[in-house]
Amino acid sequence: MSRKIPFNLSNILEIKNIVKNYANHLALDDVSISVPQGIIFGLLGPNGAGKTSLIRIINQITAPDSGTILIDGEPLSQKHIYDIGYLPEERGLYKKMKVGEHLLYLARLKGLSKADAMDKLKEWFIKFDIKTWWDRPVEELSKGMQQKIQFVATVLHKPKILILDEPFSGFDPINANIIKDEILELKKNGSTIIFSTHRMESVEELCDQVALINKSQKILDGSKEALKEQFKTNTFQLSFKGNLKEDKEVYSILETSEHENGTSSGLIKLKDGVSSNAMINRLMDQVELMGFNERIPNMNDIFIAAVNAENAN
Repeated sequence: MSRKIPFNLSNILEIKNIVKNYANHLALDDVSISVPQGIIFGLLGPNGAGKTSLIRIINQITAPDSGTILIDGEPLSQKHIYDIGYLPEERGLYKKMKVGEHLLYLARLKGLSKADAMDKLKEWFIKFDIKTWWDRPVEELSKGMQQKIQFVATVLHKPKILILDEPFSGFDPINANIIKDEILELKKNGSTIIFSTHRMESVEELCDQVALINKSQKILDGSKEALKEQFKTNTFQLSFKGNLKEDKEVYSILETSEHENGTSSGLIKLKDGVSSNAMINRLMDQVELMGFNERIPNMNDIFIAAVNAENAN
């Protein structure tokens, strides 16, 4: 079940006890999430977990059955449309429109004057080196080029909150890096970014905090560092010379392998309550210990462990 989180005015976005039903399907079940200002926040979960339903509610595309959403301490309302930029996974541009005309139209919808929109568009067209695209019909652009255009449309009005759903989809590695750098620059300049993706390597690289939704419920949230600490398994990788033996009081051996240079490597798991110092002392009585490091779970490990544990309940 989701943990109830108290409101905190340092959080730009407060999602409290949101419930959403579609016919016979419970999409969100008492979901509460707090998003601090100025961070990249990963919204994670398997397909069908409820992430898209929550994003649609934040964007006021649909309404919750119950619960509260606050932006800057105020209940979510029509005026907050201008505070949010949304890049959906399923992109949507008018294919017959010319790029410049299209972006100008979208900028005006977000409340920018024509002059202000033109100034900001010129900056982005220079930054992305796409000046020759202005008069090209959208349908003539490749998928990756269209993705760039939609990214510009999302960030042009400098929203307080950016919601990016699979923002690297369709990009080659070079352009993915360009967008990644822009996301980090937006964060540096004060934007709060909600980042929804299945790419755990991107979460590992970009996100400050995450929340994981599974089967309509939030099952964990926190900083990457806190979650890695929570999901550690007291497992250590060793490099040594000699004959490593099982020690029922201190550790169990998970695997070992010998190398041609006379060294060996091993993976051991500490018994509950045993310190790493006690492990080192016991190992040095047996072998010549050349190195060791604790195996820290990555975000992919945490995602799989948390979902599997919840599904087993």
